Amino acid sequence: MSRAACLTELTALRQDLHAHPELRFEEVRTADLVYEYLTEIGYTPVRGLATTGVVASLHGNQPGPSIILRADMDALPVQERSTHGHVSRHAGRMHACGHDGHTVMLLGAAARLAARPPEHGVIHFVFQPGEEGGAGARVMIEEGLFTRFPAEACFGLHNWPGLPAGQLAVRNGPIMAGGWRFRIRIRGRGAHAAQPHLSADPVLAGAALVQAIQQLVARRTNPLVPAVVSVCTFHAGSTDNIIPDQAELAGTIRALDRATLERLREELVELAAGMAQAGGVEMAVEYHSPYPVTVNAAAPTRIVGEVMRDMDADTAWPPADTDVPPSLASEDFGFMLEQRPGTYAMIGNGPSAALHAPDYDFNDSVIGRGVTYWERLARYYLAQQTRRDEVS
Repeated sequence: MSRAACLTELTALRQDLHAHPELRFEEVRTADLVYEYLTEIGYTPVRGLATTGVVASLHGNQPGPSIILRADMDALPVQERSTHGHVSRHAGRMHACGHDGHTVMLLGAAARLAARPPEHGVIHFVFQPGEEGGAGARVMIEEGLFTRFPAEACFGLHNWPGLPAGQLAVRNGPIMAGGWRFRIRIRGRGAHAAQPHLSADPVLAGAALVQAIQQLVARRTNPLVPAVVSVCTFHAGSTDNIIPDQAELAGTIRALDRATLERLREELVELAAGMAQAGGVEMAVEYHSPYPVTVNAAAPTRIVGEVMRDMDADTAWPPADTDVPPSLASEDFGFMLEQRPGTYAMIGNGPSAALHAPDYDFNDSVIGRGVTYWERLARYYLAQQTRRDEVS
């Protein structure tokens, strides 16, 4: 298969995946297509990790280091608002984060590498479910990912709206925030709207808490340490003339520093306790779905930077940014980087809608660029590490 034909096929596959999005741990059709593609190009894929995960391994001609290249597969519970021909066919579900593009870029790299395997080493292609809030990476690890597929380093790639289309970007150190999601249940005492003095108003207490939460970052966090606490939902009441007896808030805490993240987590609990006492209500803070800070290790990130700068010889694309600003979004690839050194990089999606927006779409023009990045990174890393091992 020629590279041009491969890219045509990959674009069609990407648009097919976009039209048939599947939520976390429900990626059955997606996993089937990934499995079939890998099988057709000569792999013997393994299924079952984290329910719908797929892993395929490519062995070089001689022993050597081993790496994991990872793509995520799941979609989001978002109603798509687009008019292109591959719009989601499932109400309330869409690929609003580009995981359809991530999947096909890694498949394309698997095809190119299978056609000409590296001289040394092993490449494990990991197609991961459940990144969107499901911590699928952690589940795969707990179910034996690194035992069954040993690797000395891990690499991930995410499309990034706002970066020029096809621009590659990376940074050493923290690149994505760690985060906790929280739910705060407020219990008070209901009353008729005409008799507010008989109530212990959870709406008033909740509104005061939303305002007070802003001081956790604005007045208690070093402004040089990126962090954010966002309240994203506030539910209370059922009609306009009754003060309800309960309310519920939900949101996230995010920071690029683990110590800051844990301090904010503790201080939110303390703040809620104080506000509950002041408002004469009860507040219970519950945390769930923790994601660690995604931290790029120095050695593999240096290699990634070298690959990106080498690719800059193709002047059809914007030059790489090897010190891109970090993001306060969270990514469960951080779980893999807690276990093995590695690097999480970005590829520009151009002036598209933002990630998770209902009118977002992956930019198909960058598929070939991403495939080339994966292929060159795998070959270069394995060659570099093989020489290192031979010298040592």
